[in-house]
Amino acid sequence: MSLPFKFKQFSVSQDHCAMKIGTDGVLLGAWVSLENNPQSILDIGAGTGIISLQLAQRTTAETIDAVEIDDDAYEQCSENFEASPWGDRLFCYHASVQEFASEIEEKYDLIISNPPFFSEDYKSDNDARDIARFNDALPFQHLVVCASHLLSEGGIFAVILPKKEERNFIQLASENNLYPQRICEVQGTPNSDIKRVLLEFSSKKTVPKKETLVIEISRHHYTPEYTNLVKDFYLKM
Repeated sequence: MSLPFKFKQFSVSQDHCAMKIGTDGVLLGAWVSLENNPQSILDIGAGTGIISLQLAQRTTAETIDAVEIDDDAYEQCSENFEASPWGDRLFCYHASVQEFASEIEEKYDLIISNPPFFSEDYKSDNDARDIARFNDALPFQHLVVCASHLLSEGGIFAVILPKKEERNFIQLASENNLYPQRICEVQGTPNSDIKRVLLEFSSKKTVPKKETLVIEISRHHYTPEYTNLVKDFYLKM
C-alpha cells in the first residue's frame, strides 16, 4: 500500500487510483487563473481529486464538483474530499462527463480537466490505467462539447495537454465557441522539448497571452517561476 501524498494543507491517498499524482495535475491546479472569481468549479476526470483540492485551497468557491467514471478512482476521490479541510464544498459524481452534462442544469464559472491523452494505439495490460491515460473513454471532442455546454457566461475552461495535441484541441474548442485566452508551454529543463501545454479558454475572441514555464534548471533544482507557482502546495518548496 502506498502512503498518502502529503501537501501543505491536505493529503491525497492514491493507492486505489490508476493514475498517480504527477506534475501535470498539480501544475494545472496551480496555474489556472482565478481572475473571474469563480463561485462554482467543475473538475472533469478528477482521478484522486488533486486539482479540486488545490482549487478548494485557492478559492472561496462554494461549489466544487468533480466527475469521475472509474469505480476505484471515484471512491478514492470521495475519500480524499471527506478527509480534507473543505469536505463541505467538495463533491464527486460517479458518472461519465457525457452523462453528467446531459443531466445537470447548473453552469460552472471554472471548468478544469487533466484529460486522458495517449490517443495512440498502444495499450498496457492494466485496464484502469488505460482508461485514465487514453482518450477513448473521454474523446477530446466530448470533453469540449460538454465543457461548452456547462460553462457559465464569462466562465473559464482550462486543460493541460501534450504539445502535439494543442492545435487539434484549439480547433475543436473554436468549433464550440471557446477561444484560447492563455497558452503556457511547459519545458522540463531549458534545453528540453516542449512536451506539455497549459490552455485557458473562454467565449471571448482575443489574441491569447503566451507564456513559457521551465520546471527545472537541473535535477531537483527548480526554477524560481515553477517554485513560485507550486510553493503553496508542495511541502519542500
